[in-house]
Amino acid sequence: MDLNETIRKRASIKKYSGKKPSMDLILKIIEASNHAPSPGNLSIVKYIIVEDQEKIKKIAKACQQEFIGDAQVLVVIISDSKKIDLMYDKRSKKYVKQHVGAVIENFLLKATELNLGSIWIGAFVDNMIKRILEIPESDNIEVEAILPVGYPLKNTNITQKKKPGLSGRLYFESYGNAQKVPYKKVRREDV
Repeated sequence: MDLNETIRKRASIKKYSGKKPSMDLILKIIEASNHAPSPGNLSIVKYIIVEDQEKIKKIAKACQQEFIGDAQVLVVIISDSKKIDLMYDKRSKKYVKQHVGAVIENFLLKATELNLGSIWIGAFVDNMIKRILEIPESDNIEVEAILPVGYPLKNTNITQKKKPGLSGRLYFESYGNAQKVPYKKVRREDV
């Protein structure tokens, strides 16, 4: 599948078959997400693979989203900003957000390419997730996302929701300028 096809095919999948993806496929997805750009090439993100069904059910409750409990595998994305805080100080929070977003997008696209389904879960009770997964309480360690991974249930409508167009959101040279000004041809004598 080429990149454009993968981007268009990627959709938020909430219904999974009982078939469990192999660990090899999960690791391929994580490896792809690990290639996301990171500030200072620092290793900020950590991954927790969860296969234990009891933990998955508890995590579903902490997210208040029952469908998560139907997934055979979850990948929990954690950020550790200790190194980046030292390097970038006040800008580190912004850089962590940007990096985590890129990691998750790579994850979702690779899962799609491998004909697996996933969805980006960002709403959960942080301290419950930390307790379930024994994540240390620390100012610099954050649970960023929970990503169920599975084979989409057959006969599930796997189409991406229509995305808003760029009208009113695409500007040239300055905020609010929706008009592209044609380039003037520069004459040799003007240089």
